[in-house]
Amino acid sequence: MEGKNNNQPIAHRSPAQIAWKRFRSNPPAIAGLLFIALVALVSLLGPFIRPDSTPDANDQSLALSRLKPGSSVTEIRLKNNTPEVGIWREWLDGGKAKNHVAIAVDSLSCSNDSTTYWMKEQANANGATIANGDLMKHSDGGYLFRRTFYLGTDKYGRDLLSRLMAGALISLAVGSIAVIISLLVGLTLGLLAGYYRGWVDQLIMWFTNVIWAVPTLILVMAITFAFGTGFWKVFLAVGLTMWVEVARIARGQVLSIREKEYIEAARALGFSEMRIIFKHVLPNILSPIIVISAANFASAILIEAGLSFLGLGAQIPTPSWGNMIREHYAYITTDLAYLAIVPGFMIMLLVLAFMMVGNGLRDALDVRE
Repeated sequence: MEGKNNNQPIAHRSPAQIAWKRFRSNPPAIAGLLFIALVALVSLLGPFIRPDSTPDANDQSLALSRLKPGSSVTEIRLKNNTPEVGIWREWLDGGKAKNHVAIAVDSLSCSNDSTTYWMKEQANANGATIANGDLMKHSDGGYLFRRTFYLGTDKYGRDLLSRLMAGALISLAVGSIAVIISLLVGLTLGLLAGYYRGWVDQLIMWFTNVIWAVPTLILVMAITFAFGTGFWKVFLAVGLTMWVEVARIARGQVLSIREKEYIEAARALGFSEMRIIFKHVLPNILSPIIVISAANFASAILIEAGLSFLGLGAQIPTPSWGNMIREHYAYITTDLAYLAIVPGFMIMLLVLAFMMVGNGLRDALDVRE
């Protein structure tokens, strides 16, 4: 019998590979990550995949108000002189203006030289007549289109599915930038307080405790009132209220790490304090920071939705899941309750996804208290 080959190299896995393997073995965390990736993909592709590709998915038509999910309408589309824009400009603007005028019709009658149509909002029996030559001139041959609203329309006749897809960008953008701001402020203060201790620690922790004592939503509202409402103000307001927990966790981790032997060795070798902090201390406290960032992302989404619901966040017509609920909460006791329930359900799913990812990261990185 031949012996085993003992000369084969032993496979070594890095801590990141070990953490990824643990994370993959957590089905809820993977499901949450996939859902977040799907929402992010929808947000990035934006107007290129939405049924309504206009800026902010704000194509209004009162004739199509409050259509039920799955409703279809027939439209006559006549071209206008809207200038064409490039793909990059369309993506930056969140869409492009329609290159046609859409007329929703209930019925139409065609003859050899003209077409008579009855619009959906017309209450009388008199239709409008247009010459077939004019139709062909303004439509390049095809002028009848069938449009389906898979989730129906809101009270302004806007496609609800398109508004939901456009609102996803607001939630992810606010969460991303708020977490980045909270990391920059919280990590900086936490590192300084934990490493230098003494009066620096006392001053930073006094300031942190003052901010900690103020309820988050009230502080966000105060910042919003001070700087004004609007899309970019929400980023600042939410980000500047979420750094406290990051700072406290970073400080606690640094206090335990700064006494380690490799930190003492770095000081003995004459390394600068900034190099020690950013090269040797910071990488070793990232695990709990990553976990708390996932939770902060979920909190930022909830805060933004609450601000938009109160009218302090993203302003109409910019679509936000929060202001979509605000526009339609009066229908909650009617058969149109889904106009408010659907965006609320999307908020719940996205927050749940981030919480599941956060729990998966906690288990994978083994940062248990």
